Amino acid sequence: MPIETMNPPQVSQPVGPYSQAVLVLGEGRWLHIAGQIGADADGVLAGSFEEQAEQAWKNISALLQAAGMDASHLVKVVTYLTREEDIPLLGPIRLAYLGEARPAATLIVAKALARKEWLIEIEAVAYLE
Repeated sequence: MPIETMNPPQVSQPVGPYSQAVLVLGEGRWLHIAGQIGADADGVLAGSFEEQAEQAWKNISALLQAAGMDASHLVKVVTYLTREEDIPLLGPIRLAYLGEARPAATLIVAKALARKEWLIEIEAVAYLE
């Protein structure tokens, strides 16, 4: 089964030994998207929670598009927040990017992410038959 790593120029490049997404080709196509933060393609981190959440979803959309997919192909989304009070702010942003798609989802409020300035991180898995 062929595996293709993806680091398109529309998202920030990995800061370590990983890929922003991995596409698995076979009977169908599985796309595993690494945790996306609120940084743009130049690596600039957005300021507010809402701006970081918006950018993280833009990154996910860009990775889906690079694989020939869209939000309707998402099967699993895991969202990590560092502040419980941001939960109500997340919903409208998430819905704007999901549209009618309803992937399985998990929301985790963690004490911290890898860097203290990161307020959100979202990872996802998509499938295209």
